[in-house]
Amino acid sequence: MPDLPLPPGSTLGILGGGQLGRMLSQAASRLGFDVVILDPQPDSPAARVSRAQITAPYDDPDALQALGRLCDVVTFEFENVPAASVETLAEAGALVAPGPTALAVAQDRVDEKTYLNAVGAPTVAFAAVTTLDDLTAAIERLGLPALLKTRREGYDGKGQVWIRDAADAAAAFDAIGRRPAVLEAAAVFQRELSVIAARGRDGAVAVYPLGENVHQNGVLKTTTAPAAVDPATQARAEQIAAAVLDGLDYIGVMGIELFDMGDGELLVNEVAPRVHNTGHWTQDGCVCDQFEQHIRAVVGWPLGPSNAHARIEMTNLLGDEVEQWRTLAAEPNARLHLYGKHDARPGRKMAHVNRLLGAA
Repeated sequence: MPDLPLPPGSTLGILGGGQLGRMLSQAASRLGFDVVILDPQPDSPAARVSRAQITAPYDDPDALQALGRLCDVVTFEFENVPAASVETLAEAGALVAPGPTALAVAQDRVDEKTYLNAVGAPTVAFAAVTTLDDLTAAIERLGLPALLKTRREGYDGKGQVWIRDAADAAAAFDAIGRRPAVLEAAAVFQRELSVIAARGRDGAVAVYPLGENVHQNGVLKTTTAPAAVDPATQARAEQIAAAVLDGLDYIGVMGIELFDMGDGELLVNEVAPRVHNTGHWTQDGCVCDQFEQHIRAVVGWPLGPSNAHARIEMTNLLGDEVEQWRTLAAEPNARLHLYGKHDARPGRKMAHVNRLLGAA
């Protein structure tokens, strides 16, 4: 195991070569680290701003061994990396952060909600579903409407379907491929908020101001931050974040999506053990953004400041919206972040733009 904190010139490995890996690599480079990407797709967006890429599946034992040899510490950009791959790296002596426990919890929605409630982070009522009979019983207990989600994988609205009538239960179960699932009671919330938080190797926790999110067709469209919330709501979000991070002995940045139920009540929708789309505003609203914060945490450096110096509206550019780059580049209060993806498929996240709304 390398000595911590890691000095500049050390090498960081990232499992995943998408836009989050790209922005992590850029942040690591600013701090003087070399980066090696492991991704099954050649010429990934992250690889083009990194020292090297190993092109292989995430569960390839030879590739994982090579990554462990090259790197002083390994992290990941998305939570669907197999938890077994992280365990393999750790067992081989590589320093991995966040650890496999956090990844495994976040990969299973039933395990995730069970854990959250255990540490005092409340969620909507839920029930595990394996069979159609389970689903029927869960509907009777939780009521309708309710949201059926696959237990594993699925993001940006994929792998989930609303059930509004008991007669539609079988069709809904078919729609998700009759895979193991969770049924969630509907949450009558006022708005969706999110909090980005980090925990260092020394146990220190840094929490960014809350962001307010707007979705379109199940995909995040905008985050405005700092959100207009009272101090008590911010404090409650910080308590939830600290409880979740400390309970997992977590190292790195985590995104936590919240339902604002009104009257100061917050419910956790889900957590992401990585840097998060709703934290992109920090790139232009904070001295230390979420990407640098994650690098600092995993290499053992002190966490940076998480206060905001500007209010930002972050907007995702999906599909061919990225062709607006000429207009956006001319906006005086906008900063464009392009991901370097070649294929602008409908709904695909191609870039984001942060617009300065004024001082925080």
